[in-house]
Amino acid sequence: MEGTTTKSVREQAGILRKVMPELDAVRGVAILLVLLVHGFASAYGTRLKGVPGVFLRFTSGGWLGVNLFFVLSGFLITGILLDSKSRSLYYRNFYIRRALRILPAYYALLLLLVLTKASSIQFAALSLIYLANLTPLFGVAISYGPLWSLAVEEHFYLLWPLLVKRTKIWGLAVTTAALIVACPLLRAQFFLMHGNLLRINSYTWLVVDGLATGSLIAIQLRSRFGSRKITRLIGCFTILICIAVIYAGKGYGILTRTRLLGAMFQVTVWNLFFAGVLLLLLLTFSGKLAHVQKVPGLAYLGSISYGMYLIHLQMFRWYDRILAEVHPRMTPENATFQIMWIRFAVVVAISIAVAGLSRKYFEERFLSMKDRLAPSTDHVLPDQVPAVDESAVTTKELWTK
Repeated sequence: MEGTTTKSVREQAGILRKVMPELDAVRGVAILLVLLVHGFASAYGTRLKGVPGVFLRFTSGGWLGVNLFFVLSGFLITGILLDSKSRSLYYRNFYIRRALRILPAYYALLLLLVLTKASSIQFAALSLIYLANLTPLFGVAISYGPLWSLAVEEHFYLLWPLLVKRTKIWGLAVTTAALIVACPLLRAQFFLMHGNLLRINSYTWLVVDGLATGSLIAIQLRSRFGSRKITRLIGCFTILICIAVIYAGKGYGILTRTRLLGAMFQVTVWNLFFAGVLLLLLLTFSGKLAHVQKVPGLAYLGSISYGMYLIHLQMFRWYDRILAEVHPRMTPENATFQIMWIRFAVVVAISIAVAGLSRKYFEERFLSMKDRLAPSTDHVLPDQVPAVDESAVTTKELWTK
């Protein structure tokens, strides 16, 4: 029995490594999805025919990048908290490190939005205290979309450490499972009350199941069910079930949130699908691809994904505003498919440059203070920094340090 336990622990440690390059790639994919939806579908709709029309419809699913960030954030943050819950300065270290990672760039963006009148004062004020996703409750429109998911993550950061600290791992597993079940039921209730979720689908209690799904992975990998064999079975089974549900439910509205079935379960299915993919990636990169230290391109995008998430939409807005004055035929209202790609390429290139410069010359000044103000403990994961989004973590948190 002792030999079996030792083997299980060794197998789990093999999955959770100090350097996990696959997570950088996942962040890169997530930010690319967000860029695609804002660069194409949200600007042009689906009015084109043929191949361009098919492509636009494909990019309309880019909103799933936020859910991918949620799952990844839940996995990483819960892992950090579980690995440090018995150590001293648990709360202090966590909140100082999160604040140094997230707040400087976030508040700089808010200042920029106010100074350029890209956001209302009311929205900026509520965003200042991370209520960007709840502004409709105060009669204030969400004037800068990316901030809603960051608010959701901040609510998670505020409450989750307390729950992890005071709950045994089995109780935490039950809590996360309950959230995954409760959110679809709440979405169904709100859908039936309002007829759709378009104005309220950013509320924390309607979307926190993405973070809970990632948290459940972190718990599973640290439990007696965290062996490579069981993890592989869970990953494969989850993906197959999700594919089967999508196939069986497509005729009943599972692919759209304008019908009850989709309003309830579309997000749930994709969260679980991402969880299954993440488990298989962790297995693969701790096995056959254990020698890989970096996934070129995607790794860099992952490292600056927080800054890109914050700034990219404003870059699209500025591009459209400038082109409307100097070259109206290049604006989204008149653009051809080729002009769409030009717009996308230019804005993404500028966003990468701005996010990269921000990371190197602004954010790093605060990140360098983390180990001095809040020394890192010996977590299984490395000390790196979503948001969703969206907030930010590294290989040990969500964005990268």
